[in-house]
Amino acid sequence: MEEMKAILEALVFASEIPLSVDRIGELFPGTEKNEIKKFLEELIQEYEERKGGIDLQAVAGGYQFRTRADFSQWVKKLRMGKPAGLTPAALETLAVVAYRQPVVKADIDRFRGVDVSGSLKGLLEKKLVRVVGRKDVPGKPILYGTTKKFLEVFNLKDLAELPTLRELKELQE
Repeated sequence: MEEMKAILEALVFASEIPLSVDRIGELFPGTEKNEIKKFLEELIQEYEERKGGIDLQAVAGGYQFRTRADFSQWVKKLRMGKPAGLTPAALETLAVVAYRQPVVKADIDRFRGVDVSGSLKGLLEKKLVRVVGRKDVPGKPILYGTTKKFLEVFNLKDLAELPTLRELKELQE
């Protein structure tokens, strides 16, 4: 049991993206997914109890080590001097895509009141937004949606964890 947890810990640590239970299951044929989840939940609990600098978290359909939120100011100090990740315009564009997906560029433009070509291009390059298909209307415009990396960056298990508009208004107040 302890060896299995140690192996899982090593695999999650070595993975560049959140590691899914399905992927772990491929590495351990014959092991039930519920058993893998149980070990992962035990590891999560152990990291929470330890209260160290990192936690094991379920995010974006998998598991990943993340720095504890309590220490975010220290991590920000470490990263100071690096260019900002997203401009306010890009964040607004990303919010429209996240809440209205799948969405076409014309709808994003209309919602924001400006041309979002530059922001959308940057979000595609950062792999926070992806092409999810084409709308079945004349001209077949491209539909955009968020990616797993979006979930990862914003520490969400899935899109259902996005705050509601009511919650956002309460935060502003």
